[in-house]
Amino acid sequence: MKSLRLVRNPAVDALRGLAVLWMTAFHFAFDLNHFGYIRQDFYNAPLWTVQRTCILSLFLLCAGAGQALAVASGQRWSGFWRRWAQVTGCAALVSAASYYMFPNSWIYFGVLHGMAVMLVLCRLAAGWGRWLWPAGAVLIVLGWAGPQAHALWPQLDALNAPALNWLGLVSRKPITEDYVPLLPWLGVMWWGMAAGQLALARGWLRPAQEQSVGAWLGLAFVGRWSLSWYMVHQPLLIGLLTLSRMV
Repeated sequence: MKSLRLVRNPAVDALRGLAVLWMTAFHFAFDLNHFGYIRQDFYNAPLWTVQRTCILSLFLLCAGAGQALAVASGQRWSGFWRRWAQVTGCAALVSAASYYMFPNSWIYFGVLHGMAVMLVLCRLAAGWGRWLWPAGAVLIVLGWAGPQAHALWPQLDALNAPALNWLGLVSRKPITEDYVPLLPWLGVMWWGMAAGQLALARGWLRPAQEQSVGAWLGLAFVGRWSLSWYMVHQPLLIGLLTLSRMV
């Protein structure tokens, strides 16, 4: 039965739940800006770009740790592919909905699209052990060094094209509402798996651990339903703000 369910740990779920609530607050502010209630530059102002980086990093670290737990518990590939299909299906829905709302900047490789690819690569790298740390560092450095690499080798401009910019070695961010390429973000997920494996080895985490985490239990509950929350929260927030303008 382990192959048919998602392995959980309340500590990891609580951390993921914190990321979910932070993301919700961030998106609420973004929606307020979209509807004209506030005026903020979400694409360039450090107040918002740094928050986005932190939220995304937290999500991917938890995803990597979750894969470490799954492997340690003996989860089979059949269980992995079931969850992967859910993430991929939700990514397709996000693309469709974003095309309706933002036809000129729709989401074609956002967080769920990126996670669908990264989860497979993370699972395949589960046996790397300590090498996940330097491997992740290399990807993170490559991701942030994209503009410098393009300045040195103009031939790399082909990597800015939509067919290849999902790799992340770009000199400019594409016009899209959400963009989570493999570089540098796969490196962050690999670090999450490395941290999860380290925590398991030292007894800080245990696969399929069920005991509560006290005051963090509410966050753990939110973290268990992170994908559902992700898919529902924006339609709900946008719907409420739309109604507020009609009153």
